[in-house]
Amino acid sequence: MTRNYLIAGNWKMNLTATESAALAKEVVQLVSQNSSVDICVSPTFTALDAVSRMVNGSQVSLGAQNMHQEVSGAYTGEISASMLESLEVDYVILGHSERREYFGETDSLVNQKTVAALQAGLKPIVCVGETLEQREADQTIAVIQSQVEGGLASLGADCADSLVIAYEPVWAIGTGKTATPEMAEAVHAEIRAMLTGLMGESAAQKIRILYGGSMKPENADELLAQANIDGGLIGGAALKADSFISLIDSAAKQSN
Repeated sequence: MTRNYLIAGNWKMNLTATESAALAKEVVQLVSQNSSVDICVSPTFTALDAVSRMVNGSQVSLGAQNMHQEVSGAYTGEISASMLESLEVDYVILGHSERREYFGETDSLVNQKTVAALQAGLKPIVCVGETLEQREADQTIAVIQSQVEGGLASLGADCADSLVIAYEPVWAIGTGKTATPEMAEAVHAEIRAMLTGLMGESAAQKIRILYGGSMKPENADELLAQANIDGGLIGGAALKADSFISLIDSAAKQSN
């Protein structure tokens, strides 16, 4: 069966609008027009408009790095789902470990944002993952179960086609450390089982689970060959077009 991989770039707080547009243009030019892989780039809010114009009509979808859970209101500095929609945004990253660590986002807040994104027709990429301390304390599965169940509370099987989960072992983000393919697959399989328990097997199989722990060209083939790794949420390797395209090519090889 052909797998529908998603390679999503998270550019984080990098690149100006001009630089982002240039990178997006390069990615669009290098991507095969009949690519079997879903592709998403997520620039900063200030670059969304410029990148939206650059990817319009291409194989590349636009993502945002966060959003507020309310439709509108007195929330200075925040961005609503409808504002993202107006810029042709398709995906939105929610509950990233950096949002949880630096901005105190809770599972409950992630759930509110996820529900709001789905109601607005956006595809949320809900991030889960454990810290090094939690892994060493053998708490990985308990932590992720709490995040999955809390972040997806009240959601049913009808959202499966639009929902994406990203497993990001916090200890492997930006550190150069990477879970072995077997370690990553073991957690992805557990997440799939959790989704089955929440929404049923059919829905769980539809939900793509991305690996977000420093996937790069050197390890992508092995990671993407795993049964429950359906793509990647890419940080550093997404900031250069050639390395990002290499990851897309790795996914394309696996999907054929």
